[in-house]
Amino acid sequence: MRIGFAVPQYGAFADPEFIGSASASLESMGYDSLWASDRILVPLAPSDPYPGGDGTIPEAFTTFFDPLSALTLAALSTSDIRLGTSTLNALWQPAVVLARSLASLDLLSRGRLDVGIGLGWLRDEYAAAGVPWQGRGVRLEETLDLMETLWVEEVVEHKGPLWTVPPSHVHLKPAQRPRPPILLAGFTHAALERVGRRADGWLGVALPQPYLELLWGTARQAAERAGRDPSALRMVIRLNPMIVDEPADPAHVPHAGTVSQIIEYLFALSAAGAHEVFVDVQATTRSRGELLDVAESLITGLRAG
Repeated sequence: MRIGFAVPQYGAFADPEFIGSASASLESMGYDSLWASDRILVPLAPSDPYPGGDGTIPEAFTTFFDPLSALTLAALSTSDIRLGTSTLNALWQPAVVLARSLASLDLLSRGRLDVGIGLGWLRDEYAAAGVPWQGRGVRLEETLDLMETLWVEEVVEHKGPLWTVPPSHVHLKPAQRPRPPILLAGFTHAALERVGRRADGWLGVALPQPYLELLWGTARQAAERAGRDPSALRMVIRLNPMIVDEPADPAHVPHAGTVSQIIEYLFALSAAGAHEVFVDVQATTRSRGELLDVAESLITGLRAG
């Protein structure tokens, strides 16, 4: 199982110099991947509760560095570590613009990009971006169609419900051919079906093992129905734990726990079929030194186990 870590980008860690230096340190520690997430605002009266904890959006989200800019800094500060988005809210910008940005980042990183896409959960952000909340699934399907056309075809042409591209030359292509891996997030039947039908993998979060296996089974069955090899799909799981000094109640793991408890849970994820996991402690660590200390303790314990 591959081990990743969230690239510093929000709260006290939304600093360009630290993003670069921390990325280099995380690569030196032996992490396999760095992951960036995507927020644009924190409403005073949110339209929707945060999908975690008591529903309160973490205060650290009020300062959020752009995910593709963060990964650009990470790419320039590292040489081999993979770079991913988990998740990029792809619908907030036109598909042709997003395809160009992602192709550029894949070229800049020399083919190290994993494109992880989600639909988000906060209607306020869609309103601020000027994008309809309704019809997100259909919009995502056309976004994927158009990006893949832009990345693969020598002459690009597209006519869909949302966008029209006349026959055009778009010769900027990603380093990875035919395209970077596409990973999709989501927990509904439609989302897991889309993963199996057209993605390279699923972006999940820490959940009880039976539920993870049920969702993963839905994606694999969809792949089979689409005539694809289900064993080629990747499961990538995000953890946002609070690291504590004293052992937490097992019922609270992995949302809270000691480093040892979190490591034990990560091994359980491997047994559940996860191909990769990554940890984000930006909302629960208080300083840059603490964040890097937690990162080193986790990777040391995992590699020892």
